[in-house]
Amino acid sequence: MASKPLPLPVFDRKAGRLIEEFMDDAPSTYESAPRRSLNQWLESHPLYDWLLAAYQNSRFSAKKILPFIRKHAIDMSEFEPGPYRSYAEFFERRYRPGLRHFPTEPGSMGAFAEARYMGWEKMDAQQEFPVKGHSLEAARILGSATLARSFAGGPVILARLSPMDYHHVHYFDDGRTGEHHRAAGRLWTVNWHALLNKPDILFRNERHINILDTANFGRMGFVEIGALSVGRIVQVHGVDAPYTRGQEKSVFRFGGSAIAVFGESGRWRPTADLLENTAKGIETLLRLGEPAASRE
Repeated sequence: MASKPLPLPVFDRKAGRLIEEFMDDAPSTYESAPRRSLNQWLESHPLYDWLLAAYQNSRFSAKKILPFIRKHAIDMSEFEPGPYRSYAEFFERRYRPGLRHFPTEPGSMGAFAEARYMGWEKMDAQQEFPVKGHSLEAARILGSATLARSFAGGPVILARLSPMDYHHVHYFDDGRTGEHHRAAGRLWTVNWHALLNKPDILFRNERHINILDTANFGRMGFVEIGALSVGRIVQVHGVDAPYTRGQEKSVFRFGGSAIAVFGESGRWRPTADLLENTAKGIETLLRLGEPAASRE
């Protein structure tokens, strides 16, 4: 079985430049042909995730932390100090208070995760590039045609988190959670090259499905999707409690992951650079809280 990990073009908004992202210490994250990769078949199984998690939570895994920081030039001054007793603790590191900010303008939607974003004003079912329309079919990702009706013809955002990222997810607006449930599944990688070859990834993977009723952007379908080596998505904030803009929502535990967001038609629109870059097959790297969309 052929393995084809490929680098991904990413526009770093803050730096204002295009980069080629590839982690040679995590090549499966960039796998473009997951159906044909033996490693991916093995690593996508929940049992593999369980075994890996057992090691990552052990003190023996702590020896990986410093080499990882150096290799990926992670600025640890941005994070709360350790010590980290395991690699899993390091993976869930938190920013220092006040380091990231969400927009104060009510109609500006801040990035809910530090991640690479793609955005569409609406998803065309016939779209073939960079992500097939079938891959982002709301009814299948949400697991319900009834829930998906609210989002027909509406905007879509897909955010991909890399293993080197901050893996906490935050609310982008005030509101309450309506319906919520979990769908079990395997753990395929979620980069857009892989989605072209395996378009059912986003509705086959482990995911937490939330319907958010927000103050400024209406009803939203917010789906946290486990990916390679991420079988545990932990909801930090109680789903029955109201939330405020910038408040922590959840955390992904180890590996890569993704978030798909569906909106009501005419309520909001992804930022111009997201739309422009997405059309070219380029993800846009956004820091937590940076503008990702705006109210129409």
